[in-house]
Amino acid sequence: MHTELLRIQPGELKFPFELKKQVSASIQLVNSSEYYVAFKVKTTSPKKYCVRPNTGIVLPYGSADVTVTMQAQREAPPDMQCKDKFLVQSVIAPPGTLAKDVTQDLFNKEPGRDIHEAKLKVLYVPPQPPSPITESNEEGLSPKTFPVVDNGRHHFLPQDPARSALTALTEERNSAIQHSLRLQEELANTKIVGAKSGGVGTAEAMKAQKLQTGFSFLFVILVGFLGMLVGYLIGVSIPT
Repeated sequence: MHTELLRIQPGELKFPFELKKQVSASIQLVNSSEYYVAFKVKTTSPKKYCVRPNTGIVLPYGSADVTVTMQAQREAPPDMQCKDKFLVQSVIAPPGTLAKDVTQDLFNKEPGRDIHEAKLKVLYVPPQPPSPITESNEEGLSPKTFPVVDNGRHHFLPQDPARSALTALTEERNSAIQHSLRLQEELANTKIVGAKSGGVGTAEAMKAQKLQTGFSFLFVILVGFLGMLVGYLIGVSIPT
């Protein structure tokens, strides 16, 4: 909607209507002239709406934003139709006029004073639904959850103490394997040095071999316990 002095964007006030919730809408007043333009915003329901600012000055080739806030409503109108209206009045003001200088006298109809008026309708629109953003996309997966695939769909279930123990044992098993490989490498190096030195280092080789034997026995026990725990978890997870 246009006036001769101000261009109003948009031409309607659209409120995302929600019961018992205060909502706002904005309009922009654009001055495409070389004059100082004073404006005043009125409404047919002054107790229902709060307009800030309701008066002001738009500088030459400038613009001003006006926010209209609708108080929380306890009931919706029939068919979501609103009969409220707003009126934007504008008039040329003396150069250098400030917003605090705008009074009702500027909008009094007098000979030689041209008051421009534009009417705005009020529309109620449904509120926009929230974006379907999951917590995993915003903050990453929680360290207390783990993915489960079910028919091609991923679900994230809370990690119970038994599964935490299984994870810890798996890490210990991997560490034990690495340690065993290092012992085997040290034993092989000790045997090579002992062969080259004509028997020197045999005691060290025997000591390393005993350590490896004891560690292998411990590793077998660890793997067996890990297998029993896995079997228990599988039996618990299968529905009866």
